[in-house]
Amino acid sequence: MTMAPKLILASASPRRLALLQQIGIDPDHLMPADVDETPNKLETPRSLALRLAKSKAAAVRDLVTASEDLTDAIVIAADTVVAVGRRCLPKAEMTDQAVACLSLLSGRGHRVFTGVAVVSADGRVRSKVVETRVRFKRLTRRDIDDYIASGEWRGKAGGYAIQGLAGSFVVKLVGSYPNVVGLPLSETVALLSAAGYPVHANWARADN
Repeated sequence: MTMAPKLILASASPRRLALLQQIGIDPDHLMPADVDETPNKLETPRSLALRLAKSKAAAVRDLVTASEDLTDAIVIAADTVVAVGRRCLPKAEMTDQAVACLSLLSGRGHRVFTGVAVVSADGRVRSKVVETRVRFKRLTRRDIDDYIASGEWRGKAGGYAIQGLAGSFVVKLVGSYPNVVGLPLSETVALLSAAGYPVHANWARADN
């Protein structure tokens, strides 16, 4: 019987880990990638999401190449970009950043791009960018102030987490919901399967 390759998630995001676990995939290792996420000049949001996902996957693949135990591991990485037009919104770390993001998103549509990259043991890179369109209701000052007080926005692309309190801001969503959370599941399964990872291996043992 062939041993399943080990899987490395190149992220520290608890949301991405939870999404993988939701579909029965439990990575063997979590190895966050340290890459510069500054957009290049004139770079589109779609291109940025894809470039960062590939860069994160490649960075971790380079780290594990020297490890005898992880030589045959598959690496998966992702990056999510929230955009209004061609403008990429930051992963908000400061209150003023979050307020600016929420004020911009108030009452209008925006797009969420998540790039996913999977690197197999032979170094082949498989990747995909998924787009979801989201529209927020018009936010009052109290909506914004109370959300800022929650702290839920910190470190989130566009200054919000759709799976939390900010879900109450959404009036329309077209496309993949988990893509907005941080990982498009259908496309991720397809990439992992193509790389030789047994994505359904634990389904027979899943709780009914």
